[in-house]
Amino acid sequence: MRNYIIADNQELTCFALESLLRTDEENMVYRTFDRAGLVELLKKHESAVVLLDYTLFDFADDDQLLIIAERFSLSDWILISDELTPQFIRRVVYSSHQFSVVFKDGPLSEIREALSAVNRHSRFLSQRALEAIITQQQEEETPSILTTTEMEIVKAIAQGKTTKEIAAERFSSIHTVTTHRKNIFRKLGINTAHEAVKYALRAGLIDPSEFYI
Repeated sequence: MRNYIIADNQELTCFALESLLRTDEENMVYRTFDRAGLVELLKKHESAVVLLDYTLFDFADDDQLLIIAERFSLSDWILISDELTPQFIRRVVYSSHQFSVVFKDGPLSEIREALSAVNRHSRFLSQRALEAIITQQQEEETPSILTTTEMEIVKAIAQGKTTKEIAAERFSSIHTVTTHRKNIFRKLGINTAHEAVKYALRAGLIDPSEFYI
């Protein structure tokens, strides 16, 4: 028997993962929707397998994720997301052997392989994750310059505005703003809006007195 914790805020993903895990009737499956709930479950089930969509959860940055994983060193983690930056993948993979990485748009066979691997306390990295790591290693780390539009959108994100609000202000479609947001996150090597706020503070795009990080 193995305990599993599904940490994802997408109902359909949670349902699919739970259905997959419950094919073995001995498995115990728990769900949580925020970082505090995840920690409480890990206190009760220290050797659980955590299936986490990092980009949808309330982690401030990858440091918080690594600290929790280190605190519960008997746990195994499968990161399942739509988008993860090469920098993020490389850091978590190099920092801890607890992390496996797959993507939501990948084949079901990869998730099955990841589950099989963690049950042997091994790690599984999907082909896409491996390619991201290799590409990151081969590229020289040169700073990416944001366009004027991207800088304005970073500022708006840092001010707490939603994608819909930003699109309305700019007379753009939500799809256009979402595309800009993905490009910004890729260029900056970040995964969350909180990290965008920290960048905006460092770049002087917003007044530090208005924000508490």
